[in-house]
Amino acid sequence: MKIIRAASLNDVPWKNGGGITREIAAGPPGASLDAFAWRLSVAEVSADGAFSAFPGVDRVLVLLDGAGMRLTEAGGRVHVLDRPLAMTRFAGETAIHASLLAGRTRDFNVMVRRDRARASVEVRRGASCEVTGRHDLTFIYCVSGSLSVDGESTTLGPGDTLRTDRTPVRVASTQDGVWLHIGIDEL
Repeated sequence: MKIIRAASLNDVPWKNGGGITREIAAGPPGASLDAFAWRLSVAEVSADGAFSAFPGVDRVLVLLDGAGMRLTEAGGRVHVLDRPLAMTRFAGETAIHASLLAGRTRDFNVMVRRDRARASVEVRRGASCEVTGRHDLTFIYCVSGSLSVDGESTTLGPGDTLRTDRTPVRVASTQDGVWLHIGIDEL
């Protein structure tokens, strides 16, 4: 198990230079934006604009806070993220323009190179549960409240992430706790 604290994350420029993201983890370690198999990050979106192109990459985007945004694909399909924890999936090579609904937003990004990895993302609220080791890698991202992992030995606050391999862990949340459960399977 490894804890990745929110305060330890470094700012990384977007691939298209239009903003900043805070990388949580990527594989293989140290991989560039053109060479990762998988990548997790949190981005702040402060202006309308084009998304970076990532050919061969499947993306999952979860709105963490803010009024949201409308993502319009070049072909006309629209993804609307208009409430916290709204989620969408799209191909990284798809030309997408983001329009903010009412000011800045912050979102959680999962990207996997489709010929090298698969990802699952679930939103969990409150309660406690055992997170099984069914994925090669499992990440628990605390959105709000606090989480204890395997009893009181490890506590996650907002923005903190737990990374574990196939080892099952028990996650207990405060009543107001919200978290993301991300599974990564390498091909």
